[in-house]
Amino acid sequence: MTTTLLRVDSSPMGETSISRALTQEYARRWRDAHPQGRIVARDLATTSIPPLDAAWIAANYAPEAERSPAQHALLAQSTELVGELVAADDVVIGVPMHNWGPPATMKLWADQLVRFGVTIASTPGGLRGMLGGKRVTCIVTAGRHFEAHAGRNHVEPWLRTFFGNLGAAVSIIFADGTADVRHHRIERAEFLARHVEAIASLLA
Repeated sequence: MTTTLLRVDSSPMGETSISRALTQEYARRWRDAHPQGRIVARDLATTSIPPLDAAWIAANYAPEAERSPAQHALLAQSTELVGELVAADDVVIGVPMHNWGPPATMKLWADQLVRFGVTIASTPGGLRGMLGGKRVTCIVTAGRHFEAHAGRNHVEPWLRTFFGNLGAAVSIIFADGTADVRHHRIERAEFLARHVEAIASLLA
């Protein structure tokens, strides 16, 4: 069976993005460990995802066998995105911090992943995640330093809550202070190197 990595990027900054550079490094090292593996790339900056509306929510709650053709069509993009996640053996996600939270593209994608009977189940004891402990590594970047302002970092708790409730095992690499690269207070390669070490440790 082919091993699969899902690489998700959400930064709009293209080649200058630190989070993209780190997810690329993760994918490169993952490929070294799985030379026959398959990498599926999902770029949220170039994927148009509409916000949820009442019709989408109704379709999601409806049992699959009872959904109308129109409801299946409403869920088609979600089904594709969920399929990528469920089929992956390993997931890495680049998440730049935007205004103390995740990018809007990331939240739109995440909303599409909550599918009853596929990624989450309703049980008498409450909701239960169905991802079976799948490893999800989130590489979070932030322009400012957060050592003394951890309470303003709302990205990490949200990521742990979201993917944890879907049943994933969540690891986070936090690369703050990226503005130092932009303002030439540290060389880009030097900044990346310390976080590449964290990636190497996760994949060891």
